[in-house]
Amino acid sequence: MRPPLEVADIFRQHGYDFRLTHSLSPEQRRVMRAIERCRTASLGGHVEQCDACGHQRIAYNSCRNRHCPKCQSLAKARWLQARLADLLPVEYFHVVFTLPEQLAAVALQNKRVVYNLLFSAAAETLRTIAADPRHLGADIGFLAVLHTWDQTLRHHPHLHCVVPGGGLSVDGEGWRSCRPGFFLPVNVLARLFRRLFLQGLERAYEQEKLSFHGACTFLAKPTAFNRLLKSVRAREWWVYAKPPFGGPAQVLAYLGRYTHRVAISNHRLLSLKQGNVTFSWRDNRHGQMRSTMTLSAEEFMRRFLLHVLPRGLQRIRQFGLLANRRRGELARCRQLLGASTQTVESLDYKSLEQTVTGTSLQPCPACRTGTMKFFSSLVPLPNVAAPPNHQAPAIVFQAIDSS
Repeated sequence: MRPPLEVADIFRQHGYDFRLTHSLSPEQRRVMRAIERCRTASLGGHVEQCDACGHQRIAYNSCRNRHCPKCQSLAKARWLQARLADLLPVEYFHVVFTLPEQLAAVALQNKRVVYNLLFSAAAETLRTIAADPRHLGADIGFLAVLHTWDQTLRHHPHLHCVVPGGGLSVDGEGWRSCRPGFFLPVNVLARLFRRLFLQGLERAYEQEKLSFHGACTFLAKPTAFNRLLKSVRAREWWVYAKPPFGGPAQVLAYLGRYTHRVAISNHRLLSLKQGNVTFSWRDNRHGQMRSTMTLSAEEFMRRFLLHVLPRGLQRIRQFGLLANRRRGELARCRQLLGASTQTVESLDYKSLEQTVTGTSLQPCPACRTGTMKFFSSLVPLPNVAAPPNHQAPAIVFQAIDSS
């Protein structure tokens, strides 16, 4: 069911003025345009038919942009389906690496360099400490997902890593498990992560890969940049290991909440009145307390667009044993653990989405038991705008002649 308010509604009503008064990157403009056009007549449409009762309906096509709140469910289900065979029958841990606030502005102005560095530093940290015989003494694999926002849409770069509780022994002949309920010491992880990240950032500065403008222009001077490095090096960095969760089923549900999330979902939007947007948010610092926040539409769009990623930057990455080039070793892990892939391979991605979220991707509105599936394509008639309520009347489209 369509939420009463969507990010697209805010962009359609206030996006034109926002473009006139703000300097936007080409990628930010592409994201705005995609979200505004998503599931409207300008993208064309198609006919869907229920596989149970034969009911048909006309639907607008999606923009499929990874920043669009409406286009993530199907992408998430397909991605989860591809990851099913990677799951192991062991404890899984959730480790979060967060950049200190003092570096957020540098990251914002150098997204590609800093986000790639965040991935590489976190990956090297986990694999180095896990390989140390004083801790685990194993070669591990893990999944990392980049998030750049907090609950109020402010810039807050951090990495969510989902890690199996163990890995291959050094000789590759056995599986080494971590202690029940404990993966690796977070203080050791935090200090190595801080050292590796700052070394990489300093190297990028020396190679002139960083650029600074606006309020950060002064950092172009080596003395100012070194002063920044010294201040963040003196601080304790935050690495958080959440309590472990159970087997593969719990991991699957957990991954579904993190992998294809965008800065804010449409269901958190409450109202758009007199140029102000009100949305709900969760205060993690005060016991997950639910609250509301109201921002001007201009400020809401500015914050949302902070999280547009550079084109081609991968937001979800796999390392170690889960890397594509090491599939053979992952199969060896499954063999050592006595795991089978027959059960997970039988699920299709739409059934998987229903299993994980409890909601069917395309339920039939007539019989409520069948699934709406693609039946035929439609193309938009020229010079026809999307209706205000975003419903799709048949007159907007004409069928493609299959002959």
